[in-house]
Amino acid sequence: MDYKDTLNLPVTEFPMRANLPQREPEILKQWETMALYRLLDTAGRGRPSFILHDGPPYANGHTHIGHALNKILKDIILKSRRMEGFYVPYVPGWDCHGLPIELMVDKQLGSKKREMSKAEIRRECRTYAKKWVDIQSEEFQRLGVLGDWAHPYLTMTADYEAATARELARFAERGGLYKGKKPVHWCSSCVTALAEAEVEYADHSSPSIYVKFPYTDALPDSLAALAGRKLAFVIWTTTPWTIPANLGVSLNPALPYVAVETGGEVLIMAEGLYAGVLKTLGISDYQVLATFDPTPFDGKNCRHPFYDRPSLLMLGDHVTLEAGTGCVHTAPGHGQDDYQIGLKYGLDIYNPVDDYGRYREELEFFGGMKLDEANKAVNAKLAEVGALLAEGKVSHSYPHCWRCKKPIIFRATEQWFISMETNDLRSKALAHINQVEWIPRWGRERIFGMIENRPDWCVSRQRTWGVPITVFYCEKCGEALADGKVMHHVADLFNETGSDLWYEKEAKELLPAGTSCPACGHDSFSKEMDILDVWFDSGVSHAAVLEQRPELKSPADLYLEGSDQHRGWFHSSLLAAVGTRDIAPYKAVLTHGFVVDGNGKKMSKSQGNVVAPEEVIKKFGAEILRLWVAAQDYRDDIRISPEILQRLSDAYRRIRNTARYILGNLHGFDPTADAVADGELLEIDRWALSRLERLVGRVEKSYDDYEFHILYHAVHNFCSVDMSAFYLDVLKDRLYTAPAKSLARRSGQTAMYRILDALTRLIAPVLSFTADEIWRELPGKREESVHLASFPRFETSLLDADLEARYEKLLAVRSDVSKALETARTDKRIGHSLDARVLVAAPAGEWRDLLESYSDELATLFIVSQAELVDNLPDDAAGGGGEVPGLKVRVEKAQGEKCERCWNYAVTVGTLSEHPTICQRCLEALK
Repeated sequence: MDYKDTLNLPVTEFPMRANLPQREPEILKQWETMALYRLLDTAGRGRPSFILHDGPPYANGHTHIGHALNKILKDIILKSRRMEGFYVPYVPGWDCHGLPIELMVDKQLGSKKREMSKAEIRRECRTYAKKWVDIQSEEFQRLGVLGDWAHPYLTMTADYEAATARELARFAERGGLYKGKKPVHWCSSCVTALAEAEVEYADHSSPSIYVKFPYTDALPDSLAALAGRKLAFVIWTTTPWTIPANLGVSLNPALPYVAVETGGEVLIMAEGLYAGVLKTLGISDYQVLATFDPTPFDGKNCRHPFYDRPSLLMLGDHVTLEAGTGCVHTAPGHGQDDYQIGLKYGLDIYNPVDDYGRYREELEFFGGMKLDEANKAVNAKLAEVGALLAEGKVSHSYPHCWRCKKPIIFRATEQWFISMETNDLRSKALAHINQVEWIPRWGRERIFGMIENRPDWCVSRQRTWGVPITVFYCEKCGEALADGKVMHHVADLFNETGSDLWYEKEAKELLPAGTSCPACGHDSFSKEMDILDVWFDSGVSHAAVLEQRPELKSPADLYLEGSDQHRGWFHSSLLAAVGTRDIAPYKAVLTHGFVVDGNGKKMSKSQGNVVAPEEVIKKFGAEILRLWVAAQDYRDDIRISPEILQRLSDAYRRIRNTARYILGNLHGFDPTADAVADGELLEIDRWALSRLERLVGRVEKSYDDYEFHILYHAVHNFCSVDMSAFYLDVLKDRLYTAPAKSLARRSGQTAMYRILDALTRLIAPVLSFTADEIWRELPGKREESVHLASFPRFETSLLDADLEARYEKLLAVRSDVSKALETARTDKRIGHSLDARVLVAAPAGEWRDLLESYSDELATLFIVSQAELVDNLPDDAAGGGGEVPGLKVRVEKAQGEKCERCWNYAVTVGTLSEHPTICQRCLEALK
């Protein structure tokens, strides 16, 4: 039998077993039966509130490991704030509209879809989304996340859709909503415009071409010497398919340009790039005829390479020397910079490409051709007319659709936009960014740069499943009726039955009575059939949820999502709130990194490195996932692998076993009747409580600072080092041998009780299942669940820095003694440490004085049968091991015989007639 099991109540008898995959569902059932969240909500009323607003995950498919990270992080914060004394309601939410759901429903319906109305298709989408909301809700709750799961917010409910339509009306009232034709990210596969947050960048191989644009106007006076020569401006592009849409060539007025003669013609390029271009073109025989300022060319014309129309020369500072020729091919219908300079020079926003990624039939040479075929055809035409100087390939980062993963295009279309300049939306948003706390701080720079440089917000989508853009068109003159009052009227109708009404009713049934066109007075209207960007849907959740739920408030104290949401939900929420209320929707924003595998690689099914939450739960339990979240510095990408989870499982076991051991030794202890007053506690017990208070302060600060990895290391070290490796190890002898009701035993039990009570509260936000299980086993009257309790108060009166300093030195001596004992055990001179008698010699001074003052406790501290401080030891005695300078240790066989009760060796064993097999100390205890 192992000495560890010889306790008043052996730990093996304590019922608390790990077996997390089986135990956790039982605890969840207990929480459900007792209506724990409702109890928390009731108990919190009247306290200061802390509102963490849930960013809605998409209701499409099972939850993945990133979802688990996000929801557990939120739950840790929510539970910690409740235990700090705040009222903390938590309303989970889901994003239910949008393309992924619509495409899945399309796939399920197949050809049947052609026979269905839009309203019928939308009902199918609604059913599909609701199914996944229910599934994901169960999966989140299995993680131990507490919240108002019975009343979540869904972006597809009637009240939410009405609120969304109402926020669009507010933008219209302020003049920020407009319809315009400008280039947007366009997915020809999904046939819709895309938001910035719906664009992913991936490596892509594109054709690379150099093209001549012949100059056709009179030369400026400064270059009159070149009169009579063939001049051409040279452009470089990786999108040959946009050449048919070319309307100009842009130059930078701040850069010098050169005229280079080669092969009987003069090529014009920026001075800083021409040498590299000529080398790429394989031209070595050339002469620079002139270096000049391009400003005199402003407004002059080149000729399009194969169409009979001019290509205007323009000046713009978007032209750089980073790549190309310094002469930028400009197609206002296919690029943001192109669009901006095209507007400045009054060019048509020309787009010869249709919704499906084909050239329009009327386009000369290429009509009806798909764009993925067009590059070769355009290049061939350029070569035919003698305008193609060179072609090749370039690998670069290129935008792809987030859903279908296919390359997208920039394409000018008629869309609804929210202006970044009207009402100073951009400048106001930037000002509010500076008033928000960003965690980590680099989040501020990231979103600031995005808002500072972003174009107007394209809020229209050419799909069916979403909130309609509640705009009408006059059937006589075509004028758009985007009137705030009318839009509010429609929003009120949505509030009763939902936005499906838009597809079920005629325009006249949706309009207020007596509505007429403000332009021509006509009273017959048609409806806009585009829907709103889903980022607008979720972005207005501050209005649809925070302002509508009585237990919530706006702005929220915290938004918490992955770092990609700087261009997603954080971004759209900021614009939506500032654009209608001139205030940010959040006071603080916390972001976490992405989950990667153990080698730091992105997870993918093809790589076989995906870690699914359900698999982790099945093997380890949700508690290990929760510990994994707390153990990571979430500000960086977070690694997970079977090896990492196994290490955390081992760490969890050490924390759990600490609790099991303490509980096993609190048998028969009543904290009300048996607790020992602070002033009567034994010194080592006071040391343990001082260490506890340091832990309390460190852990509570880590919760406040959202630095949970500090919490994890602090708790793990406390359990494994302060408790298991020292205090509880030393305490075993006293707990087993001292009389049950003695001061010595009650002092130890008092310290252990207070330690476990505080530790259980501290770990509850992270190890929510384990803490609640411990809580139910702790003696004494207490709350029904640890989650209804508060954090332990930080008691500075229990801190004893001098005592901790003394024990730090004693632990150093103990470490050296332990090394000597291990050597003796290896040499077979002893078995267990209780087989030993230890002699210790220390040089005169502080170490000697310290050991003399603790001479009676040395055997207990070293866990040996006898320990003696001696003046000197022979040179063959073992060195201390390095912790204490000059310390010498000698390990001998213990004197006397082994006590049957305490297993210590003593010379008194066999001399006591009434109990000849035990020692004098044990005899006194039995009396």
